[in-house]
Amino acid sequence: MNEIKIYKSAWKGVKFILMSSLFVIPSIFFLVKGEETERIKFLLCIGFFGLGYPLGLSFILDRRPQIILNETGIFVRNLSDKIINWEIIKDAYPARINKQHFICLKVDDEYSPARSKGRIYRSVVKFNKELGFQELNIWTDNIKVDNQKLLNLIQQSIHADHSRRKTLIESGML
Repeated sequence: MNEIKIYKSAWKGVKFILMSSLFVIPSIFFLVKGEETERIKFLLCIGFFGLGYPLGLSFILDRRPQIILNETGIFVRNLSDKIINWEIIKDAYPARINKQHFICLKVDDEYSPARSKGRIYRSVVKFNKELGFQELNIWTDNIKVDNQKLLNLIQQSIHADHSRRKTLIESGML
């Protein structure tokens, strides 16, 4: 079975590490040279911005595919541990909030994962929908792909029959 695999962007991890270093390195310098009363601020700064290092390393070292597209459906690592079949996806559209890009997958209500979840999860899903999102949203800023090309491929695959999907996946339109 042919598949298109999309991986995390290692460059995003490098950016996290560099941005964290802009705060951690001066804080270390001021911690060593600074006054005793200022130490707690610099320790907090090092602790908070130092979290960017393991996050950046996880982006660099994680070589598992984040999105897998095949003729049966789409697998998104941070959404589900199962493949979402093309037949249950009704539509896909782009969304953006706070300079973060998403592809929202609109699924039939009878297949909604929220049906088997608790009240809090369902209220979060309701809030997402009020913001213009869906229950299943693919965050595309952390992966190496052109957002528009991925959206077009998903939309074409949703509305195509099985043989056409196979052709789309084989052509690798990304």
